[in-house]
Amino acid sequence: QAQLVESGGGSVQAGGSLRLSCQASGQTGSMGWFRQVPGKEREGVAAISTGGSRTYYAEFVKGRFTISRDNVKRTLYLQMNSLNPEDAAMYYCAAAQWPRDYGLGFPPAAYFSYWGQGTQVTVSS
Repeated sequence: QAQLVESGGGSVQAGGSLRLSCQASGQTGSMGWFRQVPGKEREGVAAISTGGSRTYYAEFVKGRFTISRDNVKRTLYLQMNSLNPEDAAMYYCAAAQWPRDYGLGFPPAAYFSYWGQGTQVTVSS
């Protein structure tokens, strides 16, 4: 069992940057970031394999966001650059049970067993 705690959200102006962090209480497999705005489905943003060698991104963040993980610190990161108002959402960290590794492709939300409470990102124009 792993608990996930996100941090790093906040308010920025368009074009700005934020770095989200997700601290896990135990070992985890594949991990990912998802986001959701009220009235819309939760959508995948970025995912990373258990060892960190494979990363996957939604088309709308490619070239702007970078996902990484530090397995010693048990921390997942999301560096978000060139933010625009459409990026405003609640961002959630997700993790699969250790040592599950999804393999190729972006894991669906249902693959992940553990979820954080979310951290809010607001982007003003």
